[in-house]
Amino acid sequence: MNFFDRLGERIVTIDSIVSVGLDADLDRIPDHLHEYDLPRWAFNRRIIDATHEHAAVYKPNVAFYEDGDGWAALKETIAYAHGKGVPVLLDAKRGDIGNTARKYANLLDMADAITVNPYMGRDSLDPFLSREDKGVFILCRTSNPGGTDIQDLELASGETIYEWVASLADLWNANGNVGLVVGATTPDELEEVRERVPDLPFLVPGVGAQGGDVEAAATYATADGAGLVNSSRGIIFAGENAGKDFHKASGQAAKQLKKQLNQYR
Repeated sequence: MNFFDRLGERIVTIDSIVSVGLDADLDRIPDHLHEYDLPRWAFNRRIIDATHEHAAVYKPNVAFYEDGDGWAALKETIAYAHGKGVPVLLDAKRGDIGNTARKYANLLDMADAITVNPYMGRDSLDPFLSREDKGVFILCRTSNPGGTDIQDLELASGETIYEWVASLADLWNANGNVGLVVGATTPDELEEVRERVPDLPFLVPGVGAQGGDVEAAATYATADGAGLVNSSRGIIFAGENAGKDFHKASGQAAKQLKKQLNQYR
């Protein structure tokens, strides 16, 4: 089975499309965890223990791990998540050409899926797309306010850039392993992209701390049973002021988001 088949089974098993973003910011990790050799791993382990029953996937943002101890913490985190039966999607937003792209694609040796940037075109994504068993989520309409600077520009055809990216992604899905990143902060555009590509699963960020539309996210995220709605800070830092019991609030936040999303699925 490819990634989306496995993800679909996971979603059915736990009745959840929640993606838990493991953005293990050292500046926000509880003080008592800094006594450990790998504080980010100690933090993530507790988050995973508290949330795995509700998590369809874990999504570590690679930016929070790009140092020696960070890579070690990330490897431990991925292994632990897999031990709980939860796939891992690396939020890396990679995209380059030639040998650089092939090196970036090596990240998929340890994870199940990855986010990529299509700005440099098809050849920059080939090393990822060729990994038939791995998921590749292409940035389309992102959840940040500045996404409009480029993504909303109109082409000569009358389409916006994000609409064209969605159409390209559909063409590039020869191996059935392509999804799109489409933010919940622009619900009308989320609906438009779903109409344009009815068969591509979405990773929908922007709910939680960014205040995205939960109903739209749940309604349009999935295609053929696969799709994800992500919350990072809203889950992992839900118990930021709770001391050693911080993870309990994270478990409750993940459970609550699952319940909210399931109202509209």
